[in-house]
Amino acid sequence: MSSLALLAANGQPSPVFVQPLIFLAIGLIFYFIVFLPNKKRQRALQAMLNNLKNGDKVITSGGIFGVVAGIKDDRVQLKVADQVKIEISKNAIVSKQSEE
Repeated sequence: MSSLALLAANGQPSPVFVQPLIFLAIGLIFYFIVFLPNKKRQRALQAMLNNLKNGDKVITSGGIFGVVAGIKDDRVQLKVADQVKIEISKNAIVSKQSEE
Protein backbone atom coordinates (compact mmCIF):
# COMPACT_ATOMS: atom_id res chain seq x y z
CA MET A 1 0.00 0.00 0.00
CA SER A 2 2.89 2.39 0.69
CA SER A 3 4.07 2.34 -2.93
CA LEU A 4 0.52 3.09 -4.02
CA ALA A 5 0.37 6.02 -1.63
CA LEU A 6 3.22 7.71 -3.56
CA LEU A 7 1.12 7.84 -6.72
CA ALA A 8 -1.87 10.04 -7.24
CA ALA A 9 -5.14 8.61 -8.49
CA ASN A 10 -4.18 9.13 -12.16
CA GLY A 11 -0.86 7.27 -11.85
CA GLN A 12 1.32 10.40 -11.74
CA PRO A 13 3.88 11.00 -8.98
CA SER A 14 2.58 12.98 -6.06
CA PRO A 15 3.32 16.75 -6.25
CA VAL A 16 4.92 16.51 -2.82
CA PHE A 17 7.86 14.63 -4.37
CA VAL A 18 8.02 16.52 -7.66
CA GLN A 19 8.58 19.99 -6.20
CA PRO A 20 11.84 19.15 -4.33
CA LEU A 21 13.15 17.41 -7.46
CA ILE A 22 12.50 20.55 -9.50
CA PHE A 23 14.38 22.68 -6.95
CA LEU A 24 17.25 20.19 -6.94
CA ALA A 25 17.43 20.27 -10.75
CA ILE A 26 17.44 24.09 -10.78
CA GLY A 27 20.16 24.11 -8.12
CA LEU A 28 22.35 21.72 -10.12
CA ILE A 29 21.90 23.72 -13.32
CA PHE A 30 22.77 26.93 -11.45
CA TYR A 31 25.88 25.27 -9.97
CA PHE A 32 27.18 24.08 -13.34
CA ILE A 33 26.44 27.36 -15.14
CA VAL A 34 27.58 29.87 -12.49
CA PHE A 35 29.73 28.43 -9.72
CA LEU A 36 31.86 25.86 -11.54
CA PRO A 37 33.20 28.23 -14.26
CA ASN A 38 33.83 30.93 -11.65
CA LYS A 39 35.79 28.49 -9.50
CA LYS A 40 37.85 27.42 -12.53
CA ARG A 41 38.60 31.06 -13.42
CA GLN A 42 39.64 31.80 -9.82
CA ARG A 43 42.02 28.82 -9.77
CA ALA A 44 43.63 29.97 -13.05
CA LEU A 45 44.08 33.51 -11.69
CA GLN A 46 45.64 32.19 -8.47
CA ALA A 47 48.03 29.98 -10.45
CA MET A 48 49.07 32.97 -12.57
CA LEU A 49 49.71 35.06 -9.43
CA ASN A 50 51.76 32.27 -7.84
CA ASN A 51 53.92 31.97 -10.98
CA LEU A 52 54.69 35.68 -11.39
CA LYS A 53 58.36 36.50 -11.88
CA ASN A 54 60.47 39.57 -12.56
CA GLY A 55 60.06 40.86 -16.09
CA ASP A 56 56.44 39.71 -16.54
CA LYS A 57 54.20 42.33 -18.13
CA VAL A 58 50.94 42.62 -16.19
CA ILE A 59 47.71 44.62 -16.01
CA THR A 60 46.17 45.71 -12.69
CA SER A 61 42.51 45.98 -11.79
CA GLY A 62 42.90 49.76 -12.02
CA GLY A 63 44.08 49.50 -15.63
CA ILE A 64 47.76 50.15 -14.96
CA PHE A 65 50.17 48.40 -17.33
CA GLY A 66 53.56 47.58 -15.88
CA VAL A 67 56.50 45.20 -15.66
CA VAL A 68 57.13 43.23 -12.48
CA ALA A 69 60.30 44.57 -10.88
CA GLY A 70 60.10 42.76 -7.55
CA ILE A 71 57.90 40.44 -5.50
CA LYS A 72 57.49 40.39 -1.71
CA ASP A 73 54.95 38.01 -0.14
CA ASP A 74 51.64 39.72 -0.98
CA ARG A 75 53.04 42.81 -2.73
CA VAL A 76 54.46 43.40 -6.18
CA GLN A 77 56.67 46.23 -7.31
CA LEU A 78 55.74 47.39 -10.82
CA LYS A 79 57.86 49.47 -13.13
CA VAL A 80 55.36 51.70 -14.93
CA ALA A 81 57.81 54.11 -16.60
CA ASP A 82 61.54 54.86 -16.63
CA GLN A 83 62.65 55.38 -13.04
CA VAL A 84 59.04 55.03 -11.79
CA LYS A 85 58.12 52.04 -9.64
CA ILE A 86 54.96 51.52 -7.62
CA GLU A 87 54.13 48.91 -5.04
CA ILE A 88 50.73 47.25 -5.27
CA SER A 89 48.90 44.33 -3.74
CA LYS A 90 49.41 41.07 -5.59
CA ASN A 91 45.64 40.66 -5.68
CA ALA A 92 45.32 43.85 -7.79
CA ILE A 93 46.90 42.05 -10.75
CA VAL A 94 44.20 40.68 -13.02
CA SER A 95 46.16 39.36 -16.00
CA LYS A 96 49.42 39.14 -17.88
CA GLN A 97 49.81 41.14 -21.07
CA SER A 98 49.80 39.13 -24.25
CA GLU A 99 53.15 38.79 -26.03
CA GLU A 100 52.08 40.50 -29.27
